[in-house]
Amino acid sequence: MFCGIVTGVGTILNRSENAEVTTLTITLPSGHGDGLVIGASVAVDGVCLTATEVDNDVAKFDLIAETLVRTTLSSSIAGGKVNIERAMKFGDEIGGHILSGHVIATAEITTKELGDEAANYALQAPAEIAQYIHEKGFIAIDGISLTIGKVDGEGGFNIHLIPETLRLTTLGSKAIGDSVNIEVDSMTQAVVETVKRVERLKNLQTGQEVRK
Repeated sequence: MFCGIVTGVGTILNRSENAEVTTLTITLPSGHGDGLVIGASVAVDGVCLTATEVDNDVAKFDLIAETLVRTTLSSSIAGGKVNIERAMKFGDEIGGHILSGHVIATAEITTKELGDEAANYALQAPAEIAQYIHEKGFIAIDGISLTIGKVDGEGGFNIHLIPETLRLTTLGSKAIGDSVNIEVDSMTQAVVETVKRVERLKNLQTGQEVRK
C-alpha cells in the first residue's frame, strides 16, 4: 500500500524485453534502496511493481503485458524520469490517501498554466471513469496524491500543483499532450459501484413486479 507522497524521482537506466516480460532497471533516489529486498513493492509513476533485483539504489522490476497496456510505462525509455514511492510501513504517517498502485487508466494533459510558483493543469481521462472523478475528491496522478478541482462530468478535470509537488515529482516537466497514470480513490469507486448495484437490483425487482 502507498499514500501518494512521492519522495523522489528515479531514472530508468535500461529497458529490456523478452517474449513474456519487460524489465526496467531504475536508479532510485538516494537512500531509497535502503532496506529494499527482492519481492518488495515500489510505486513507479504510481504503478505498484515488485523488485526482482536490488543493488543499493539500483533495482530491477518486471512488467507484464497487462501493466504495459494500462499504464504509461509502455512508453518508458532509458533516461526517462519516474516518480518513486516506497511502500508504507506500519506506523507511517499517511499524508495523502490510501493507494494500491493499481492504475485504472491514463489521462492526457490538455492545458498547462504556470504561475510564479504554482501550476494549474487540465486533464482528460476516459469517459467511462468520469463517475469516479468528483470535485474536491482524491485522485493519484503518476502516483501523486492530489485533490481534484473542477470537473466536467465527462472525464475532464483540473488539478492545482504547489511548488513542493513540482519540485519533488516529474509533473512539472510534463507537457501538453503527455499522458499520465490515473488511480481513482478506492472509497469513491466502492461507493459508486455499490450504488449502481443497488439501482440495478431495484430496477430488476421493479421489472419483476410489473410482469406479475
